[in-house]
Amino acid sequence: MIEFYKYQGTGNDFILVDNRNQVFKSDKPAFVKKWCDRRFGIGSDGLIFIETASDADFYVDFYNPDGSQSFCGNGSRCAVRFAGRLGITSGKTVIFKAIDGMHRAEMSDNAISIQMKDVAAVDRIDADFFIHTGSPHYIAFDENSEKDILTFGRQIRYSERFKPGGTNVNLVKTLADNHIGVKTYERGVEGETFSCGTGVTACALAYAFKNGVEAGTVRADVKGGTLFVTFEKYGHGYRNIWLQGPAEFVYQGIIHDTAE
Repeated sequence: MIEFYKYQGTGNDFILVDNRNQVFKSDKPAFVKKWCDRRFGIGSDGLIFIETASDADFYVDFYNPDGSQSFCGNGSRCAVRFAGRLGITSGKTVIFKAIDGMHRAEMSDNAISIQMKDVAAVDRIDADFFIHTGSPHYIAFDENSEKDILTFGRQIRYSERFKPGGTNVNLVKTLADNHIGVKTYERGVEGETFSCGTGVTACALAYAFKNGVEAGTVRADVKGGTLFVTFEKYGHGYRNIWLQGPAEFVYQGIIHDTAE
């Protein structure tokens, strides 16, 4: 019997399990695949085990619905909100560890902000961009909204260039100065999600690179709401990158699973 919590950040939804006392000791990828299924499980864009860490407040052990692992921006923001519920930290500043290393987070009543890893460079692929923000992201500007995200996403995700691991794929539309709309096809989910934190971050940096923005904040509208990315130019890349947006509790329940 495992207690779980459901959280969402701009429609990007996650199952979270407090595993600091090792309540789950079995096959994590198999468990994730089963319970992330939206027909036969709980349904989510990923599952997170909150673990102990000797050098941080906690460890975010994130899995995509297919059992693969990567860094997840919105998932990490939800994990920070969940950690506050668990009483892991009573302050407004949190240090957590993830698959790509240490991250700082700032909590408020209305939003969770997490500091992303520095981006050393922005790669050009013809008219498009490729940026790694903890997860790999292909970014295409689609100002006339002519491309279908599912068709285009699958085409790029499974292309020879990105084999064997594949990549996430984003379509961006400029809405105003420092204001973009983003659609994301997520590998591991294998479909469009309502939001993607690492994707929005990559798209904001691509927008900055394309338009010569040295520093500031870009607003990103996604299917599930609005996120903000703050950054500053540094050499050929960007640093002091922060992803900000809501992270909300949805419900909690009990999983009865023989694989515990």
